Amino acid sequence: MKEQLSSTVDSFLQYLRYQLKCSENTIENYSVDLVQFISFLQNQGIGRVTEIKRDHIRSFLREMMAFGYASTSSSRKLSALRGWLKYLVERGYMEQDPSSGVRGPKLPGTLPRALSLEDVTRMIEEGTGKRNQLRDKALLEILYGSGLRVSEAASLKWTNVDLAERNLRVLGKGQKERIVPLGTHSIKALKEWRSSLKEDSDFVFPGKEDGHIAVRTLTRVVMRASKRVGLSGVTPHMLRHSFATHMLEGGASLKALQELLGHESLLTTQRYLTVTAEHLKKSYMETYPTFEGDE
Repeated sequence: MKEQLSSTVDSFLQYLRYQLKCSENTIENYSVDLVQFISFLQNQGIGRVTEIKRDHIRSFLREMMAFGYASTSSSRKLSALRGWLKYLVERGYMEQDPSSGVRGPKLPGTLPRALSLEDVTRMIEEGTGKRNQLRDKALLEILYGSGLRVSEAASLKWTNVDLAERNLRVLGKGQKERIVPLGTHSIKALKEWRSSLKEDSDFVFPGKEDGHIAVRTLTRVVMRASKRVGLSGVTPHMLRHSFATHMLEGGASLKALQELLGHESLLTTQRYLTVTAEHLKKSYMETYPTFEGDE
């Protein structure tokens, strides 16, 4: 009975890796979450996927919260379960998805941090090291200038870069393709980086053994660039947040931004309306001239 549960998880992870082309980080997280759920099921005497009920999922989430997992972590575990169970239904292992109707834990209403345009500019112009200056500048330019996810930037290929038409063809989550414009600064940085390459590579940012740059390496590029200009806690995703915030402040529509970011739902994009309001308020308080004696 153990084999049936674990074997379906194995086949699902292979599906994520080879069919959906998910990142290794995503696959590892899903693996951990699903192994935890299988262990929980076996302790409940459940050995077949057809025996999984909605109450088992709810009990598992309650147990995770009781163990001290944050609501964000528990929500991610539910997402992993839903993906696996949907896969099982589609392949005929079970007739109905028991996760249907299960609500995840309420997530904290934290807002993503957006950098100012000045801070982003300083990172790009002053934050790159001498050793890989052209590569790092090109990376920072497209992360911010095109709002790419870190995995999208890492796996970008030259065949998907059209410098003449000034756009990128990006393969996002769920293998969904979208076209993202390239700004003037990004085009200049990419041209300079490409001309400096001594060997041909399919990938814009090559890594080891004919592969692309590792996500962790790309993340270090961003963190080092931010530290060099006196910023802390800056991540690649924060550059994506900054791109979205600055687009809305510049007058872009939510629908257009949804397409640029590759969001499945407009509700996800709507969060940036609140981010922008907070960002504008902060900018106002920092720059509006005040005078002594003003009431």
